[in-house]
Amino acid sequence: MTTSQQHTEATAYWTVGPCRGELRSEALPAPGPEEALVRSLYSGISKGTELVVHQAAVPPCVAEEMRAPHQEGSFPSPVKFGYLSVGVVEQGPDNWVGQTVFCLHPHQDRYVVPVSALTRVPDGVPPRRAVLTGTVETAVNALWEAGPRLGDRVAVIGAGLVGGMVATLLRTFPLARLQLVDLDPNRKNLADALGVDFAHPDDALPDCDIVFHCSASESGLERSLKLVGDEGDIIEMSWYADRKITIPLGEDFHARRLSIRASQVGAVARARRHRRTNADRLELAVSLLADPVFDAFLTGASAFAELPGVVQDLAGGRLDALCHVIEYPATEDPLTEDHLTEDHQTATTETAR
Repeated sequence: MTTSQQHTEATAYWTVGPCRGELRSEALPAPGPEEALVRSLYSGISKGTELVVHQAAVPPCVAEEMRAPHQEGSFPSPVKFGYLSVGVVEQGPDNWVGQTVFCLHPHQDRYVVPVSALTRVPDGVPPRRAVLTGTVETAVNALWEAGPRLGDRVAVIGAGLVGGMVATLLRTFPLARLQLVDLDPNRKNLADALGVDFAHPDDALPDCDIVFHCSASESGLERSLKLVGDEGDIIEMSWYADRKITIPLGEDFHARRLSIRASQVGAVARARRHRRTNADRLELAVSLLADPVFDAFLTGASAFAELPGVVQDLAGGRLDALCHVIEYPATEDPLTEDHLTEDHQTATTETAR
């Protein structure tokens, strides 16, 4: 592919059916005024939401609300979806050219977006780590929602990517107690890397002021109700997609005046909505990634050409990851027609169930 073709064509990952994805070539427009052409360096797979899309499990009633920025197509498919992209600006306003940026954009090797959609990556943040910006943003929003106070007792249930991020941010707060709770004993390794206490759900300490629920499981939410103290708050960060969840709102739920509040990153938390914009929140999130502790969440990497197969392996449980990083070609794009054909064949084999 010539340099001129690179600037008029792009390759992107599309979900084309239930448990089927492929790389597609598409036209790349020239950037207009206040727009930038971004060459991707890395993107991250947000396993929870992206696998829901891969499995065609987005409920129709929230399909519009669940659209990602710069998404193309519609749920269930075909749809171009994703939101953890880091790249370098190749064309655009002079003060943006050469800048490393984060963008809430699907997996694509080059793309054109308004510069208002870009967040500059600070010099002290490695571009690979910067793919976590969108997930740190989710955790920041949840903390704004909960408003932890000096001396609080806090539990985070679910030591996955989102739960781990929440615990990472909380570890520097002046709390009386913080526990990261998970059924999987191997998650203790993550907790140790973060410098956070780990507990099995049966051993977690009760009487919490705040419980962040991030396990996306019925049992985890039920355990949250047991761990939170009287008049305490449960911040529900899990998205169950089209699954039906039952929780025990009888027993002592009302007597103890418990609260369950949803936290969703689509809007700035109410406590800060009048003072912070989405752009402010992203700038804060990427600045926090100067801390190398966040490298614990980068648990694997693959080339862009391998992306359809990687998604299949994640969905089929053959690949375990917190955030799997996709690496893009540094200069010339090696995705030949043979690559695209091979990936198409791989991706159209349904995930083993």
